Amino acid sequence: VHYLHRNHRTGFKAGALKEGFEKSTGEFLFVFDADFVPPPTFVHDTIDFFSDPEVGMVQARWDHLNRDFSLLTRLQAILLDGHFVVEHTARNRSGRFFNFNGTAGAWRRTTIEEAGGWNSDTLTEDIDLSYRAQLAHWKFVYLKDVVSPAEVPVDINGFKTQQHRWAKGSIQTGRKLLPRIFRSAFPLRVKIESFFHLTNNFSYPLVIALSILVFPAMIIRHRLGWTPIILLDFPLFFISTSSVILFYVASQKEISPRWVRQLRYMPMVMSLGIGLAVNNAHAVLEAVLGRVGEFRRTPKYSVGNRPDDWKRKAYRTRVNASFVFEITLAVYFAIAIGISLEKRIYLAIPFLMIFFSGYFYMTMLTLSQQFAPRLPRLSAASTHSPALAPVAETRPD
Repeated sequence: VHYLHRNHRTGFKAGALKEGFEKSTGEFLFVFDADFVPPPTFVHDTIDFFSDPEVGMVQARWDHLNRDFSLLTRLQAILLDGHFVVEHTARNRSGRFFNFNGTAGAWRRTTIEEAGGWNSDTLTEDIDLSYRAQLAHWKFVYLKDVVSPAEVPVDINGFKTQQHRWAKGSIQTGRKLLPRIFRSAFPLRVKIESFFHLTNNFSYPLVIALSILVFPAMIIRHRLGWTPIILLDFPLFFISTSSVILFYVASQKEISPRWVRQLRYMPMVMSLGIGLAVNNAHAVLEAVLGRVGEFRRTPKYSVGNRPDDWKRKAYRTRVNASFVFEITLAVYFAIAIGISLEKRIYLAIPFLMIFFSGYFYMTMLTLSQQFAPRLPRLSAASTHSPALAPVAETRPD
């Protein structure tokens, strides 16, 4: 093993991958983030697919070492399972483009060279390279049953940082590559799916608009009587919510024998997605305005060793406009629920509760991390113990 360490952050992760690529000599490159624990059979399970000379990348499914650490990690695990079990599988089997996830995958050197190498002009170098490689007609393979586990963020600021980077980077990649995709000779169905894939984070500004308008709309509906509510609102509410729930239930049923137990988390999965709207809408706005930004790494703490160790290192974020907006929306929906109770609009309350719980949960987790007392740092001796060493520890800068 040769450990190569840069003393600068030029190009961020893309820059590090580019430098490692240039110093390596092998035809096949396996990429893992620091917190991933691939099984000993990983190379054996993936390398045979490269016997097809048209295959340029093989992606494995992520699993989660700390799935049961907290409610936040359970919800994140379900969200990621939906992406890896349903989305990736469907895209790969139907011949659509899908992306390397930045880790837990293998690349053919020639593919990276022909696609133009690792670029640092977006925050999602993995999606960027994936689309450029597939536009160069390289095939990708997704292996749902080959699994490499890693940690999901245990602190809300780390989770927000990760989601912000993913949302912003996908929009940046869309701005960069969608014109090229639509000019390509690929079938229209592939182009359309690529458009929705790369622009799906525009849904977050729409969620904020819905959040602001939903209560006034319900008051108006209530004054119009029951007929439009029964004929229009209920079917729309049922279709929109059940489709999301079934998406994640399908992923849990596929990979977990205890999938029925995961059903209790589905309302909070939806709420967490809504609670991310402000954070991710901010990311989308930055990408639209052309702000490249800095690659902020996601902190990982090897929480399986000592559950409270991460609190010694978790960073606090400054109170910003996004955080204030989250609090405002939580208060707004609390007031809306109170007015609904007063006016006896009981049917609106479950819908309002999904929004309220999302913004309230996000606000409370942020406040608890912002103002929680710092635990004493580990001693020098315990810090150097391999069993206690943090994985990919990062700072806010």
